[in-house]
Amino acid sequence: MTALILALVAGAVVGLALGGLGGGGSVLAVPALTYLIGMPPADAITASLIIVTLTSITALTGHARDGNVVWRTGLLFAAAGIVPVMLAGTAAGHLPQAGLTIAFAVVAGVAALRMLRPAPAPAAGKVPAKAAAAGAGLGAVTGLLGVGGGFLAVPALARVLNLPLRRAIGTSLLVITINSIAALGARAGTGVHLDWAVIAPFTAAAILGAWDGKRYAQRLSGNTLQRVFAYTLLAVAAFMLADAFI
Repeated sequence: MTALILALVAGAVVGLALGGLGGGGSVLAVPALTYLIGMPPADAITASLIIVTLTSITALTGHARDGNVVWRTGLLFAAAGIVPVMLAGTAAGHLPQAGLTIAFAVVAGVAALRMLRPAPAPAAGKVPAKAAAAGAGLGAVTGLLGVGGGFLAVPALARVLNLPLRRAIGTSLLVITINSIAALGARAGTGVHLDWAVIAPFTAAAILGAWDGKRYAQRLSGNTLQRVFAYTLLAVAAFMLADAFI
């Protein structure tokens, strides 16, 4: 019963992040599954990909209905990450659990610090090349650490491609969905244990939370949303690093 309650609460928080910020689902889901539910890191990463894929599809439909998904840009961005997703996903199964935890914490911390910095002016020239590089990097992170990459995709879409924040959020959900599906394909047959008694309620709560996140996000400024999420990421990263080294 305790695991069920924790899964429902954590799922709601993950859904709020995905629906409102266009990212952050996996970077919150993996620690929740690991530290609250007690899953091994490898199992938590695969479970988070299932949860985030289904939740992102749900959130994507709402943002698409509002016209906030730039389909061509999102598909090109995601396409650049498909091969890195598959390669990194295969490699992840051969890495030590402690290494995955530390790498996850470092990525979360760096992303949080970048989100707190003032946004630079959109880059001029060579945008397709920079978008492809960003998409490939996100694919590698998704495959290795089981994060959809939205917390990195939103700043990249907004700064490199100069998309308005609302459209960057909606488009990032398309990128997350494609990356997560590819990462799941790479992890198929790797022998991880999937606890559906946890994954199912976690996913259901996340889907409901995504609708609420989208609604609440419309009432807050983009800067406020970004700062709240960044501080949450910093706290998660600090906890994971402390747990790994102490």
